[in-house]
Amino acid sequence: MSSFQWTSEPRVFPTAGSSALDTSLQIEEETFPTYQPEKYYPTQIGEVLNNRYQLLAKPGMVESKYVALKIFVKNRGRNHEIDIYHRINLVESDHPGRRFIRKLLNHFATTGPHGQHICLVHEPLGISASELMKWIPVRVIHDIQLKNLRLPTPMPKALSDFEEREVKAQSARKVLKDRTIYTDFGEARFGDQPHSDDIMPNHYRAPEVILKSSWGYKVDIWNVAVVAWDIVSTSTLIDGKNLDGVFDDRCHFAELVALLGPPPLEFRQRSHLSSVFWDNKGKWKGLAPIPNQTLENLAINIKGEDKEGFLRWLRRALQWNPDDRPTALELLYDEWMMKGLKLGNKTKS
Repeated sequence: MSSFQWTSEPRVFPTAGSSALDTSLQIEEETFPTYQPEKYYPTQIGEVLNNRYQLLAKPGMVESKYVALKIFVKNRGRNHEIDIYHRINLVESDHPGRRFIRKLLNHFATTGPHGQHICLVHEPLGISASELMKWIPVRVIHDIQLKNLRLPTPMPKALSDFEEREVKAQSARKVLKDRTIYTDFGEARFGDQPHSDDIMPNHYRAPEVILKSSWGYKVDIWNVAVVAWDIVSTSTLIDGKNLDGVFDDRCHFAELVALLGPPPLEFRQRSHLSSVFWDNKGKWKGLAPIPNQTLENLAINIKGEDKEGFLRWLRRALQWNPDDRPTALELLYDEWMMKGLKLGNKTKS
């Protein structure tokens, strides 16, 4: 039992007044194809975990400070996050990017009706970049510069207001016999270990991940490029859906061939699965039609004084072969990036 002493009494939440949802309606985690209710911790608003953290909605409260709790499904086999955070904490570094890594404040286990659940304690963050885009007029940043990309940090008053709203007007919830599901509810790896598992949402997968071949940190370079595109464009870089509206690797690769041209031999040799899509001469087998589109055509609605520079930067990162992609530092010191940061043609030291 924790020796933590409460600095104020836990909040008392009303037992009635919330909007009850139809129990036949699938929401939140229920929509996942692998959903099994017994794997999830049956969170209850107002509940206190580890004798320290009271659940308000997403955040909890400790010593009058708001935190975010991440509660894992029970017996989660791919739980790398604690190991990753421990590795980060052990590294002594004055790298300026360190302050942009979310810190792990604490972790503990709590017991639910079907087993143990690991809980991670974090500082709360602001809205995601995708949510930020919804508040930008026409959903487009009209000048492609890094200074225009600011994510707000949650202020204490915003979080306290959030708490008060939950007490006075509780969020809609679906009440089942053994659990309540509330609306509005890591895939990191060590770089010195081989990997071949799938770690990305479909649209963001690097080509080597699609082929289930070994991959390294260069998948993040690919990700950075796709995220950058999402920030400045109203259209997605990859659609990837077949005629039935289902995401399909064949359609995904067909679109990449249209955007990047055929993959080099070095890439095709990375995985035996490449023979499913290309013959031994590198010719596309026609499993899905190659669309008539280019990066330039897709970028027609992107605004900015140096769109050509942005597309060139994008092509540097979107390379079939991971070895042909730049490192993060090389991508940062690209001419287009330096121009956006008003640093001219500075070279890395």
